[in-house]
Amino acid sequence: MAVETTLQALNGMDAAGFVGTLGWVFEGSPWVAERAFTARPFASGEALHGAMVRAVEQASRDEQLALIRAHPDLAARVRLSASSTAEQAGAGLDRLSADEYARFQELNGRYRERFGFPFVIAVRHHTKSSILDAFERRLAHSVDAEIATALAEIAEIARFRLQEAVR
Repeated sequence: MAVETTLQALNGMDAAGFVGTLGWVFEGSPWVAERAFTARPFASGEALHGAMVRAVEQASRDEQLALIRAHPDLAARVRLSASSTAEQAGAGLDRLSADEYARFQELNGRYRERFGFPFVIAVRHHTKSSILDAFERRLAHSVDAEIATALAEIAEIARFRLQEAVR
């Protein structure tokens, strides 16, 4: 995760510095920060977040899908980014019972099979139970509806990450 910085410092950076500082905010997708850079100067953290979200909204469907696919499965016992590790731990996903772990793995598999990308949710708003409920509910979505939902969840995750990174 990047070191906390100020909005004034971000507005004064060159493109490489800006992307180097905020490229991690949208998981595995520094292109979001690269495209948002052109909207400087940012009057607020919310304006910065808005520019980044617009970059995602204006991206091609393939780029959007790549962004969604950059996210890890929930409760996966694999190496995660520092941000994902902290976010999942905050929802208790690092302390699952064997039965809970098996349930998450089963739902991860069903979801990936149905949509072709991982289930993404802003876990800071949730408990283990509410995440499982959301999994079940969202499995009934159409592909287009689920892409839109996943991108909205990613935007919320990015909001949290920006709040931590920018004073």
